[in-house]
Amino acid sequence: MRASTPRILIYSHDSFGLGHLRRCRAIAHSLVGSMSDLSVLILSGSPIIGSFDFRTRVDFVRIPGVIKLRNGEYTSLSLHLDIEETLAIRGSIIEHTAKVFRPDIFIVDKEPLGLRGEVRGTLERLSGAGTRLVLGLRDVMDDPGVLAEEWERKGVAQALDDLYDDIWIYGLGDIHDPLQGVGVSEAARAKALFTGYLKRDLPAAAVAAPFRSPFGGEPYILVSPGGGGDGVELVDWVIRTYEAHIRPLFPAIIVLGPFMDPERQAAFAERAAKVRDLHLITFTPQIESIMAQATAIVGMGGYNVFCEILSFDKPTLLVPRVVPRREQAIRASLATEAGLARVLPIDFYPDVHAMADALASLPGQPPPSMAGIPHLLGGLDVINGRVKDILSTRQGPRLVAAAG
Repeated sequence: MRASTPRILIYSHDSFGLGHLRRCRAIAHSLVGSMSDLSVLILSGSPIIGSFDFRTRVDFVRIPGVIKLRNGEYTSLSLHLDIEETLAIRGSIIEHTAKVFRPDIFIVDKEPLGLRGEVRGTLERLSGAGTRLVLGLRDVMDDPGVLAEEWERKGVAQALDDLYDDIWIYGLGDIHDPLQGVGVSEAARAKALFTGYLKRDLPAAAVAAPFRSPFGGEPYILVSPGGGGDGVELVDWVIRTYEAHIRPLFPAIIVLGPFMDPERQAAFAERAAKVRDLHLITFTPQIESIMAQATAIVGMGGYNVFCEILSFDKPTLLVPRVVPRREQAIRASLATEAGLARVLPIDFYPDVHAMADALASLPGQPPPSMAGIPHLLGGLDVINGRVKDILSTRQGPRLVAAAG
């Protein structure tokens, strides 16, 4: 039978990086904050999901992690199992959780059919049971030609037509349309809702115990390579620049991220300890507190960091990666065109003069709010409103098991 109170299930496939997890967590927290009887359950492959705090009525199920190798193949993150066994376990947990949890809405983050198609069966089961199926997409996915080829190979277009009821795009159509040029039907495009970007606020714990800067009341720049797994060049470039002492710079706090190689972390920590104006933090689940107090931010251009620099309205320098996806580079270029940030291409690495010039001018840049773009950070409010509309139309009892 239908659950007596509304329930939402969110699937986040990724095991590497912080982007998918933090986006899903932000949505879940906003939803339960706007609806007092709602419960949200997150399915995640992240090995560090337990490091984060979750609001009441938000919980998670951890599925075995996988990691993508340089040759494009996947392997188990921690278990001594081949990838097919790992995917079978993941798929079983996902489907059984959905069957027992009986969600009114199932939100799939980024991967329409899940990792190697692992949520197709769950989507079909829930579709037959009357669950509202939602695909959530970033503002930028990848180069349209690359994404079109990938989605054609995976059979995504048919899933968008036949399975999904809604496609939520966490950005603004005036800035970028990730469905443009990727070969989806007009029927699928008609399901799209541009929500705006997802605003981030200080967590309650950060309000109660604010971050204490190692530089006292002196202004500082925050350098954040996100999860850190692909941020080695950025961190090395910044440290090289401070080591060179070319010109006076604001002190910098560098948060390395939990997925950076431990040997790299140790080497960076040793170098930074010798530079008076650098302070390194390996990882913090409450980076918002450091951002809120920073004078300016240096990031790579991932979706979550981008939402944070918009939310905390900080002058920003983006140094985007260009492999394996061009997502960050595209977003950084769009942000520059819109007057939201400036870009230093990774092609200039390791030119310390280029980085020193960029860092020196960074604090004087206009913050994103000066671009004057309306409804830029309305994403969570739009999602909350849409979910309330969907839940208000729920009809009668249903049996999830009957769909299988």
